[in-house]
Amino acid sequence: MGFTKHTLNGIISLLISVVVTVAMADSDDEGYSMQEMLLAVAVSAFLSGFFTSYFAEE
Repeated sequence: MGFTKHTLNGIISLLISVVVTVAMADSDDEGYSMQEMLLAVAVSAFLSGFFTSYFAEE
C-alpha cells in the first residue's frame, strides 16, 4: 500500500508542476522547446514528490 501512496504523491506533484509551468511559460523560450522543458519538469516533479513521500514516512 505504501508504494501506491508514494506513486500517487509523485503523480500529484507532476500534475501541479506541469500545469504551473504551462501557465507561466513564455512563448519566446530560447534554446529549449516546450516539450523538452515539460519533460524535464515532469521527471523532476515526479521524483521529488515520490521520494519526499518515501523518506518522510515514519
